Amino acid sequence: MFANARVRTSVTAAVMAGSLLVLPACSSKSSTSNSVTGAGAAASATSSADRVKLAKTKFVLNASLAAGATYQWLYKPFKAGTFKKGAKGRTAALIKGGLAGAFTYNRLKAALNDAKGDPTLSKATTALSGAVDSLKALPSKIKGGSATDADFNQYQNVINSVKSTAGQDGLSVTDKVPSLGQLSQG
Repeated sequence: MFANARVRTSVTAAVMAGSLLVLPACSSKSSTSNSVTGAGAAASATSSADRVKLAKTKFVLNASLAAGATYQWLYKPFKAGTFKKGAKGRTAALIKGGLAGAFTYNRLKAALNDAKGDPTLSKATTALSGAVDSLKALPSKIKGGSATDADFNQYQNVINSVKSTAGQDGLSVTDKVPSLGQLSQG
């Protein structure tokens, strides 16, 4: 007997809550629609201003993560000779290097997309997109162990060009080393 009363009370409460959410949306008062339009206009003006600021921030973050991954898991092991046949830790270095290569490519593509949201940075996206696209095939070469000195230098050159482009726009891209978990997530 009490269970039925609880169910009835719960259903009544749910119906009341639902009607409170739906009924104001069905209202045809012009003052309600005007206030919604006014709020929407204010939000879009604020959103576009935030979008520009966030585009630069996201660009720096993504480019910094790409630079850190390149330095930590590609450039340093390459200079130390860890990628060469017979080197101690070569297998782990190749796996991490392949992940870092894919991560770097992914983050640089994201940085380019972020740069398109800023009028100043968007001018450089066409020049950088070709360089970033040239990195697409390199992660599989690294994982397979067939990457050459030129391939590793290409990563560093692309990172340096991204840093230089950001510096021209007053932004500082520094090496932010991502965790292994971030590498595996892409």
